[in-house]
Amino acid sequence: MTYRPPVRDMAYLLNEVAGLKHLLGAGPFTDVSADLVEAVMEEGAKLAADVLAPLNRSGDAEGAKLKNDGVSVPSGFADAYRKWVEGGWGSLAASPDFGGQGLPVALSVAMQEMWNAACMSFGLCPILSQGAIEALTAHGTDEQKQLYLAKLISGEWTGTMNLTEPQAGSDLNALKAKAIPQGDGTYRITGTKIFITYGDHDMTDNIVHLVLARLPDAPAGTRGISLFLVPKFLVNADGLLGARNDAYCIGLEEKLGIHGSPTCVMSYGENGGAIGTLIGEENRGLACMFTMMNNARLLVGTQGVAIAEAAYQHALAYAKERKQGRPLGSDLAAGEMAPIIEHPDIRRMLLTMKAMTEASRALCYATAVAIDGAHAGGSEEKRRAAQARADLLTPIAKSFSTDAGVETASIGVQIHGGMGFIEETGAAQFLRDARILPIYEGTNGIQAIDLVTRKLPLGNGDVARAFIAEMRGTAKEARSSNDKLMTGIGAALDDALDTLDQATDYMLANLKSSPNDCLAGATPYLRLFGTAAGGHYLARAAMGNGAAARREIVQFYAANILPGVHGLLAPATAGAESLLECDSAVFAD
Repeated sequence: MTYRPPVRDMAYLLNEVAGLKHLLGAGPFTDVSADLVEAVMEEGAKLAADVLAPLNRSGDAEGAKLKNDGVSVPSGFADAYRKWVEGGWGSLAASPDFGGQGLPVALSVAMQEMWNAACMSFGLCPILSQGAIEALTAHGTDEQKQLYLAKLISGEWTGTMNLTEPQAGSDLNALKAKAIPQGDGTYRITGTKIFITYGDHDMTDNIVHLVLARLPDAPAGTRGISLFLVPKFLVNADGLLGARNDAYCIGLEEKLGIHGSPTCVMSYGENGGAIGTLIGEENRGLACMFTMMNNARLLVGTQGVAIAEAAYQHALAYAKERKQGRPLGSDLAAGEMAPIIEHPDIRRMLLTMKAMTEASRALCYATAVAIDGAHAGGSEEKRRAAQARADLLTPIAKSFSTDAGVETASIGVQIHGGMGFIEETGAAQFLRDARILPIYEGTNGIQAIDLVTRKLPLGNGDVARAFIAEMRGTAKEARSSNDKLMTGIGAALDDALDTLDQATDYMLANLKSSPNDCLAGATPYLRLFGTAAGGHYLARAAMGNGAAARREIVQFYAANILPGVHGLLAPATAGAESLLECDSAVFAD
């Protein structure tokens, strides 16, 4: 199973379409150029293709194992992780104050795409560490930063996020883990957490767990949740490792996919309680955790792009090699068969995979550039606008891209035909691995709720309206060109934006008076928004330098995917009656 990062395409989308180049050469990125960004990506591509990709199939077959002394990762993972650390890849966007390189977040997002396309089971570990770094940088005490950040940034230690419990999934109101103050600034943490990615492993000598728990006198619900730092091994004041903490993996989940990644059941306090320290303020843990979760949501969306790219490359190679049938009008000799890529329906599927991958990639990169702009914009006004754009795009990037990953992987299986259903071809693994992504870090339904109830009303709708106006500008530029193909694409984008305007008007008009009607249409609305935004970014890519492949992709997207927004308008604006007032007999036993 081979994978080669499409570095030039990735760098073009990052710099030219998502707009990273406009932040370079000034502020915190004074010494960073577009050429440097591409050079870093070229170097990372070697690790992804030559070291990580060969582990994807073997890691899936071997899986992670829970032994008496803890969890062991599949063969080759620890050595690959060592090479990843030696390359300094975990430090790209981290603060130079603690050993980071201070490069753009958007560049680190592109690199995460490579790691996860090569081997998602491996790539999950750096994603969780990145979230821990973000949370500690924003909310940690000086002592916590001094003891932990440099080791996390270098990759010498890894991080985790501990939210979910057996009785508390997405709704953290039901969270029961406890934290008892010890009078010396530490807390005794007790409870059980499930679905903890890389909760234990043998690639590093320490793991830094970020754990949500309740204090004894905490208010009910999410207002009474605090966040704690709980290391696998306690860390002495001099930075050296101390005693083993009371935090253990007591089981590994049997999963549909990502078998090489240990998904742990974590027990805190089997021997009296794990020692932890408070991050941020008491009873304000959810606000701290959302720093970590927002980072993770974008990176999970990027995983959707990664799986889509890997599945596409795999399916394309098969379609070029597999011979079957004779296309109409073929001049093949009697008895000869053509590669299946010559059949129109196979081309339709391959182009769908490619177009959805590119649209999702652009969405994720644009979100990452907005995050960079929120920190590196040239004025306070620009920084605020960039943050608002990042807030708006994050749920769209996460949901649209992860749905695209699943759909694209499924199409890849279809292109393989019966062989796609057989594990030996490798097509099935992409689908199995991808299926977790719409569930991770807040299900896509929750992202749709977030978009409609929190992000769409930002600035009384002005943030969304500004983005739609920007997309209108792209459509106008395409329509006013002397290029017949781009003129048609501009018209198709304008048509899609008319539909998005209708759906947006409906949501903003009804959110306060009829919230259930808006919630009922939130998921199709998000898909509609993402589809239109994908058309906008692909059109910008095609206008940038006129590369033939980019023109062909946006032409296909405009003709075959963009019109889908019209079918999404009705369910987005249908209201809740058909959902909430249906005959109860539908759900009878």
